[in-house]
Amino acid sequence: MDGIIVPGGFGLSGVQGKIDTIRYAREKGIPYLGLCLGMQLAVVEYAQNVCNLKDAHSKEVDKKAQHPVIDFIPDQVNILQESRYGATMRLGAYPAILKKGSLVHKLYGKNKVSERHRHRYEVNPEYLETLEEKGLVFSGRSPDGVLMEFMELPGHPYFVA
Repeated sequence: MDGIIVPGGFGLSGVQGKIDTIRYAREKGIPYLGLCLGMQLAVVEYAQNVCNLKDAHSKEVDKKAQHPVIDFIPDQVNILQESRYGATMRLGAYPAILKKGSLVHKLYGKNKVSERHRHRYEVNPEYLETLEEKGLVFSGRSPDGVLMEFMELPGHPYFVA
């Protein structure tokens, strides 16, 4: 196996299997690329197994999660509801500012990129400090710094979402 990709998606189908697969990739040093839901579940897996937040989850999957590391961001909901399409869904291309020296910065070769989105849930900013203290790096953020667009694990051969 050369690597693992967990793509975007919606709903509950296969979520625990994806989380288990992400953990396997992280622990065994297998290259991992997470896209949309694949990034969100990588954050969930890291919160559960590295940060020891056993009840960490996405509000999309577990509405009663004690540690909603993936959730609606209230300010974002208001902004999106005022847009002309998608209601609370973030649709289309959005800019991200990449952290200098990060793997994604090296891969793109520039400071600012634009990536397409189709989702409602975001990394909950209330958990950033906890996640980052345990080594997770949010290497791409929205221009205002509120939304986490990319993450990676330094020291892992390739763990990017």
